[in-house]
Amino acid sequence: MKNPFIHFLKKFELEAYVEWLDFIFIVLDLTIVLFVAWFILRITKKIILSIEMKMSENSSLDDAKRIQTLSRVMRYITSVVVFSLSVMTVLSTLGIPVAPLLATAGVAGVAIGFGAQSLVKDYFTGFVMLIENQIRQGDVVEIAGKIGTVEEVTLRYIRLRDYEGVVHFVPNNAITVVTNRSRNFLYAVMDISVAYNTDLAHLNQTLRNVTKEMREDPKFVNIILDDLEIAGLDNFGESSIVVRCRIKVDTSSQMLVKREFQGRLKMAFEQEGIEIPFRHLVILQPTIKTPSIT
Repeated sequence: MKNPFIHFLKKFELEAYVEWLDFIFIVLDLTIVLFVAWFILRITKKIILSIEMKMSENSSLDDAKRIQTLSRVMRYITSVVVFSLSVMTVLSTLGIPVAPLLATAGVAGVAIGFGAQSLVKDYFTGFVMLIENQIRQGDVVEIAGKIGTVEEVTLRYIRLRDYEGVVHFVPNNAITVVTNRSRNFLYAVMDISVAYNTDLAHLNQTLRNVTKEMREDPKFVNIILDDLEIAGLDNFGESSIVVRCRIKVDTSSQMLVKREFQGRLKMAFEQEGIEIPFRHLVILQPTIKTPSIT
């Protein structure tokens, strides 16, 4: 180690302290490296969060979710890069040559790549999904046969929580089709079964009246986005006819609106005298004729 302090110590015959001085300088260098790494991480995190807040101010809810997801991924990538550079700097400070390690790591990386192709596919698929804005934190999605709310999106996996509260970790390479239920709007689709003798005009008016009442309810005024759409007679059942209809709703309120509509519709049917069909079982008692005695 070339240092003016070492020449100073040798000049006054204090060579015994040279090793201690080397150790102190190494510790000091390591401390500076770790402090700089911590400082860079702290600064970059604040910068990314500041950019996220500024971009989210005038953005829609969907764009804000995407920005939040990308922000978290950028913080993750920054942490990995800073950590890698810090490790190489620390090794160099300790006198361990970095170039042979990098060459060895490159060869090992190729070998590991063949054995960890699914992991590589995880990261590649995750990156593509983020770029194409397929999934964001907070979305309700169906992927790999699982349905739930997205709690975390990483380059390796997606964490879902289903209706029962069960958490699913889905690796990105297992995702082939993404069904996203949180984009702009949904439809609460309902199949209404009524008796064959029902007046369809009367039925349609009853459906519209129930929808109108719900749209005037403060609880639903902001989540029902349009009037009821009646597709018409959809099917002939064994004991009923089926009329299909749908209501355009906010993405988080599909089942709430559907359950409320069906509950109010039952009460409306009772008031309007519209029959909800159900199976009837009729038991016929056989008649036994007694022979007449002549």
